[in-house]
Amino acid sequence: MVPLNPSTAPASNERCHHALYLARRSRLQSVMRQMAVPVAVIVDPINILYATGARNMTVWTARTPARYLLVFCDGPCILYDFFGCEHLAQGLPTIDEIRLALGLCHVSSLADPVAAGKAFAIEIDDQIRQHLGEQRQLAVDRFPFQTIDALRARGLQLVDADPVFSRARAIKLPIELPYVREAVDRVERAAQEMQSAIEPGRSEVAIWADFQRRFLALEGQYTTTRLMQSGPRTFPYFQECSGRILASGDLLCFDTDALGYLGYAVDFSRTFLCGTVAPMAMQRSLYGRAREQLEHNIALIRPGVAYEEIADRAWPVPAEHQQSRYYAVGHGLGMSGEFPNIPHQRPGLAYPLHGAVEPGMVICIESYIGSAKAAQGVKLEEQLLVTETGCERLSRMPFDDRLGGP
Repeated sequence: MVPLNPSTAPASNERCHHALYLARRSRLQSVMRQMAVPVAVIVDPINILYATGARNMTVWTARTPARYLLVFCDGPCILYDFFGCEHLAQGLPTIDEIRLALGLCHVSSLADPVAAGKAFAIEIDDQIRQHLGEQRQLAVDRFPFQTIDALRARGLQLVDADPVFSRARAIKLPIELPYVREAVDRVERAAQEMQSAIEPGRSEVAIWADFQRRFLALEGQYTTTRLMQSGPRTFPYFQECSGRILASGDLLCFDTDALGYLGYAVDFSRTFLCGTVAPMAMQRSLYGRAREQLEHNIALIRPGVAYEEIADRAWPVPAEHQQSRYYAVGHGLGMSGEFPNIPHQRPGLAYPLHGAVEPGMVICIESYIGSAKAAQGVKLEEQLLVTETGCERLSRMPFDDRLGGP
């Protein structure tokens, strides 16, 4: 693995990250202006993290609406944080004021989400009137329906905040790239430590725990899936890791799906051979096809290429693998899985995704080749940065060369 250049590595002091947070907030507010969105109120913790750098109980607040942000395209950012947590975001230059949040779901509102929604709507409406007068448009993301009803009852015209944040987060700023590379480097170190512990007689969950332990020790935040599967569980894909004990000669599929250093996502996949025995011819065949698909589709990624062209020119998946193929050619990545998802072309149907790849996007190319007859499959994935002239492979973890190449 090529080590990160120390001169470009992000500093570990929290204050050194402030320029990053300010640049992202500026990017968001610029996109809001471009899309004529004067103000947004957001509850999604990843959107809040992108806009401000403020993090608080990310997994819990992803399902409990008890923390939210009001952001104006030309005005303040007001963070409404969970009770007792106001100190966490103090000193962040992206936040102009910290207030106490209301719990908005059944549990966090003390079983009265209607009353909580009304109080929330009064507060938000008051802030909009203070800063924008009689302007009535407001972008929102994933609030409970009682809260949405209350905002509309105040005469606010609601629009979806997702397109704004998707657009802003899809393009990585130059200041973000050292952080992205650092996140990838740390996840790769955790994955390599895990790989060295793959041996017959160990369970999937024990091996996965090796990855988790090292990942968290390197300031990783959390993984969004538990995608690790071995032997006959490698077909079909999307099986969560289990207590199955590995045997010599088993394939082991692993997908990082990790929210790593400072919240930047790292998403690559590898398939390993367990033990010291030689792989079966069928395993080498599946692996060879998966590598061929991966490398073919990576070669398609460059600035300006339309998503439809990528789908048209993608590696033709053989009929025997079509039913179990991965759902998309690839997808965007940033602080989570992000825009765009690039679907496969479906004969006879209009291609559903418009637009083209742009410099600054991070794209993950996916490959899964499985065999129902053999009850085995191979999962591979690479993480790419789109540059002005092509793409850069960010994930550099070696493939298992015992299984062959493209």
